[in-house]
This record gives sequence, structure tokens and C-alpha cells, in this order.
Amino acid sequence: MLFAEYFPMWNKLTPAQQDKITGSLISRKAEKGAIIHNGSSDCTGLFFIKSGQLRAYILSDEGREITIYRLFDRDICLLSASCIIRSIQFEITVESEKDTELWIIPAEIYKQIMAESAALANFTSEIMATRFSEVMWLIEQILWKSLDKRVASFLLEESVIQNSPKLKITHEAIANHLGTHREVITRMLHYFQNEKMVILTRGTVEIIDKRKISDLS
Repeated sequence: MLFAEYFPMWNKLTPAQQDKITGSLISRKAEKGAIIHNGSSDCTGLFFIKSGQLRAYILSDEGREITIYRLFDRDICLLSASCIIRSIQFEITVESEKDTELWIIPAEIYKQIMAESAALANFTSEIMATRFSEVMWLIEQILWKSLDKRVASFLLEESVIQNSPKLKITHEAIANHLGTHREVITRMLHYFQNEKMVILTRGTVEIIDKRKISDLS
């Protein structure tokens, strides 16, 4: 698959701009668990996910994680190159949740072309607005939604991602996604199990009553 097929704005760039991107494009493979971007000082560039799955998260001062969004095939990660947007410094970490193949446009190259192309500048603003909308949605969930509802919603979402009611995920991983402690998630999942909504085994959470989980979420 050619990069041009992944980049929606490709045909709106001039041949010279296309050549500049092609000449600087980095192809990378990341193994599951690899950190591929770490903080605002690491202005890596734009990620274009060819295949795989990435997770973008932020860290509290105490070292607690919370997922702000996830990326799948054909998604674009702009906050890994937040330095191209003046006055934005976003401390995110991006890790590979699965073995992932991606392309990277170096931040400086993208910034140069964005300065020349109004269409690309508008496209970039739209992506940034989408990501910040996701962050605002997350804040609303944390502020106004109880943890049991958030856990239920997460399990349903994860079931769609894994395409199975039997989720291969640890309590610690769920806690990291939701920004809480593993012990809290363990207590919540045991409550779900007592209510016959899930079955817990080592490293897995199996949804056995999707209706109850959906009603709770």
C-alpha cells in the first residue's frame, strides 16, 4: 500500500511538496509495548498508522497513566508533532499496543509544507480539533461519570476492538486506561463477577451478560 493512499490531502499538494514528503518519509515498525513518542520535548513527527494499534496517554505527577485516545489502521497522530502548532506543548506518551507499522513525516518537513499550503493547514487544524474534542470528552467522563459506568463502557469498547467478549487484558492495563489504581479495578471487576456480568480468569475478562453491562454503562 502506497503512502499516498493513506494521506487524504495528498492530491492537494504540489508535486514539489509531494516529493519533499516522499524524500523525508520514515518507515518504522514498533513491537508491542514499545514507546514511540515521549513528551512534548520529543517532537517526533506525524504518525500515519499503516497497521496495528497505538495508545496515547498522559502521566500524572504520581506516575499514574490515563489513556486519552487510541489509534488504529489509517489513523493519524498529530500530537506526536505538537511543536508544529505554536504555543501548544502537549505531554503525551505514545506506545504500541500491538505490533505496528507506521510512516512518520518529520515535524520540520510537515511544518514547512503546512506554511505553504492553506489546505494542509486547515486539515491539520481539523485533526487537532478532533483530538482536543476527545480530550474534553475524557474530562467529562472523569468528572461526571461514576467509575463503574466507566469500567462498563471500557469493557464494551474493548470487546469491539478485540472482536470478542473474552478480553485478553489485565486489571492493571484497565487501570492504566482509566487513570485509577489496579486494586480499585480489581474490586470493581469482582463486583461485576458477583453480579454475573463477567467471568474473571488470569489475564482475561469475559463478558457474559452484555445487556447488563450495556445498561450499566
